[in-house]
Amino acid sequence: MNLNRAMLKDAVDNGLLSSDQAEKLWEFVLQRGRDTPSFRFTHVLYYFGGLIAIGAMTLFMNVGWEAFGGWGLFVIALVYGVAGLWFTEYLLGRLRLPIPAGIVATFVVVLAPLAVYGLTAAFGWWEEGRPYQDYFTDIDWRWGLMELASLVVGLVLLWRYRLPLLTLPIVVTLWYISIDIVPALLGQGDTPWKVREQVSLWFGVLVTLGAFWIDMRSRPDKDYAFWFYLVGVAAFWLGLSLMHWDDELANAVYFVINLLLIILGSIVSRRVFVVFGVLGAVGYISYLAYDVFRDSMVFPFALTVIGFAVIYLGIVWQRREQAIAGYLRGLLPHAMQKFLDRRGDARKS
Repeated sequence: MNLNRAMLKDAVDNGLLSSDQAEKLWEFVLQRGRDTPSFRFTHVLYYFGGLIAIGAMTLFMNVGWEAFGGWGLFVIALVYGVAGLWFTEYLLGRLRLPIPAGIVATFVVVLAPLAVYGLTAAFGWWEEGRPYQDYFTDIDWRWGLMELASLVVGLVLLWRYRLPLLTLPIVVTLWYISIDIVPALLGQGDTPWKVREQVSLWFGVLVTLGAFWIDMRSRPDKDYAFWFYLVGVAAFWLGLSLMHWDDELANAVYFVINLLLIILGSIVSRRVFVVFGVLGAVGYISYLAYDVFRDSMVFPFALTVIGFAVIYLGIVWQRREQAIAGYLRGLLPHAMQKFLDRRGDARKS
C-alpha cells in the first residue's frame, strides 16, 4: 500500500499525528520518492523525452541519414555521445537527478552501434548498401561488431554510473546477440525461425534466472533486476507464443504455463510475470472461442461462468492473501523466502 496525503490527513483526524508532523512526513516521502521511478507526470516527461531521442537514433532513423556517409555518421554519433556523457555528469553531479541521467546515459549507449556502423561503412564493410535501420529489424550475424560495441559501452557506463536503466540496452543487446549468433554457429545463412524461437525461449529462461540472482543481491533502493525481468520474460513468452502448437494438448500446456507465470508473479511480487501470463491466457481463450468452439452456443455461457469464478477467486485471494502467499513462499528455498520478506519490508518502509 502506497502512502498518500489523504492517509496522512486521516491519521491527523484520528489523533495519530499532528498537522506539522504530517506535513513534514509528506515532504520527506516526496523527497524520498523523487528518484524512484513511478507513474508521475515528471517521470512520464523524462521517459517520453528519452524515448523520442533514443528512437530518433534507432528505430526512426530513415535512409536519408545515409547521405551523411560513413564518416559523417561516425562524427555525428561521436559528437552526440560526448555531449550525452557531459549532460549525464551534469545531471548526476550538479542536479542530482538519477532518472534523467540514466535516460541520457542510455542514449549514449544506443549511439555505439551507429558509430561502429559509420566507421565500417566508411571502410567499405557494407558493400551491399545495407541501411543502418535494418540493425533493429533484420537478423544478420554481421551486426555482431555493432552489438559488441553496444555491450562494451553499456557495461562501462553501468560500472561508471551505477544507474539501473543502463541494464536495459545491455540485456537487449544480449538478446540480439543470442539470436544473431545462431546462423554462425549452425553454419547456415538462413536459420529456420523455429530454431530462433527456441533460442529466444531459453535465453529468456536464463535471463530471468539471472534477474532472480541480481534481485537477491542488489540494494532495495536500486532495482537493477527490473529490466532483466522485463526482457527475460518477454523473450521467453515471445519464443513460447510463436512456437507452432499443433494439437489441443500442446495448446492446453501453453495455457497452463501462462497460468504458472501469473502465480509466479504473485509469489515474487513482479508484475511483469502477471502481465505476460494474462496475455497468454487471454490468447488461449480467444483461440478456443474463435477456432475450437466457434459454432458452439454453450461456450459463451461457460466462459461467463469461468469469468465470474475468477473474480470470486480474486475475492478469496484478497481475504486470505497472506496465508496463501505464505504457503506458496514456504515451498521456496529458505534464502528466497528471506529475500522476499526483506524486499517486502523495504517496499512498506
